[in-house]
Amino acid sequence: MSEDVDVDIREQVFHNAVREYIIFLLLFILLYLCSYVTVCHYKKKSDDEIYSGDEDAIVYRIALWLCTFTLSVSAGAILLLPISIISNEVLLLYPKSYYVKWLNSSLIIALWNNIFLVSNLALFIFMPFAYLFTESEGFVGSKKGVWARVYETLIVLFLMAMFVFGLAWVASAIFDDDTHSKQTLFDIWTFYLPYLYSCVSFLGVIVLMLCTPNGFAHMFTVMGQLIKKPNFLSQNEEDEWLTVQLKGESLRRRINNKHMVSQPIANGQYSLEELNKMLKENQETKEDLEKRRKVSPWRRNCVYPLVMLLLLFLTVLCVLMVAHNFFELLVGIKALPVGAKETVLGIASLSALGSIGAVLEIVLILYVMMASVVGFYSLSIFHGLKPIPQDTSMVKVIGNCIVLLILSSALPVMSRTLGLTNFDLIGNFGSMDWLGNFYIIMLCNIIFAGLTILCLTTKFTATVRSEIYERLATAFQNWISGLRSRDSRSYSLNISTTMNGGLKED
Repeated sequence: MSEDVDVDIREQVFHNAVREYIIFLLLFILLYLCSYVTVCHYKKKSDDEIYSGDEDAIVYRIALWLCTFTLSVSAGAILLLPISIISNEVLLLYPKSYYVKWLNSSLIIALWNNIFLVSNLALFIFMPFAYLFTESEGFVGSKKGVWARVYETLIVLFLMAMFVFGLAWVASAIFDDDTHSKQTLFDIWTFYLPYLYSCVSFLGVIVLMLCTPNGFAHMFTVMGQLIKKPNFLSQNEEDEWLTVQLKGESLRRRINNKHMVSQPIANGQYSLEELNKMLKENQETKEDLEKRRKVSPWRRNCVYPLVMLLLLFLTVLCVLMVAHNFFELLVGIKALPVGAKETVLGIASLSALGSIGAVLEIVLILYVMMASVVGFYSLSIFHGLKPIPQDTSMVKVIGNCIVLLILSSALPVMSRTLGLTNFDLIGNFGSMDWLGNFYIIMLCNIIFAGLTILCLTTKFTATVRSEIYERLATAFQNWISGLRSRDSRSYSLNISTTMNGGLKED
């Protein structure tokens, strides 16, 4: 009887494992296809033509596959919390349903652990390999070919890995306790790789906290460009369209005259290249105005204000949740965001509002990720890394994949740290040492809330402040000019008085 029970348990474990692998495979295929389409949309089309021969084409294709894999891992890291929250709510609503029995705690825990594993592989192995592989040419004196590039890339990657792990060993010996400082370089997989990932995740949380408030402010501008403004916000749109049309016709006549009559360019005249550039800009402006004219009045007058109010609501709600989390941590009601030892889904809702609160948490998490990406690329330092459709080189594609991987891997940690969700970090995501430091967590909440309030205040008061500055500057200039005119009049009066007095004495 006991043997039959053991066989049944082993069969159940086997079937659960097979089911999890099938689900992960289907999810990965879906994410990989979406990532491949995204990478092909942004990569430079001329890259296929600059490679001469099969060797360069193979190198380019392998780098493209690695970038697509990394981007799919980033998408999986972004979806970790939404999938976990949805699974918990579904099991809570349908606890005895036969169709959702596959959605259990074991599946979610395995998903978190696999995402952590492949994130390490992509960040420390695949992406450095892709960059070094595209830049390699083979060692001097070796036979040219793909394998020569592979050997060079592997050797350089090994030397770089030893250097990085050596730095991690020194850092752990300096900053960590005695038990960690006694680790050897052979404990790469069990200690140093998670330790490096913890440091990178902490760096990603810092970048997210600095970029997300800036992204909140820029989201209003981005959505304003995507959605056309209402009629009462545009000034004489019909007159503007007629002006642009007349200017375009004038530019075409001048270009035709330049083609027909070859004459030297005099002062104040434009060259043929400048006229063509001005005509192109005029055509783009005309197309934008035509798109505005075709937009329905309902969309122009209702959708735009609603979207702006929605963005403002989400941003204010995010700040309020961070403030609420800060006070709960300060009082001691909420524990630090250290990963739970045992996670069981379907026990209780994560939000006091039930399913509505869970949906709101998912929206906030995705909104924070979107704002962080917008804020990152809006910074002047990283503006050159921004991908351009059909015009992004492979090196920039690799750089963007690394950035998105770091930001997406830090998203679950930052969301739990700021109190945007109550879902505990699972597995190695919650085993980072700095998550148990009370002062670091409190400082993260303070910095995020303070920077968000500062960016929003700056965004909405920029027009008022500029107007006040212009008024004060105009008043100051008028006062200075008044003083100068009064001094000049008094000086002229003194000179005339002196001359009249001299004439009387004569």
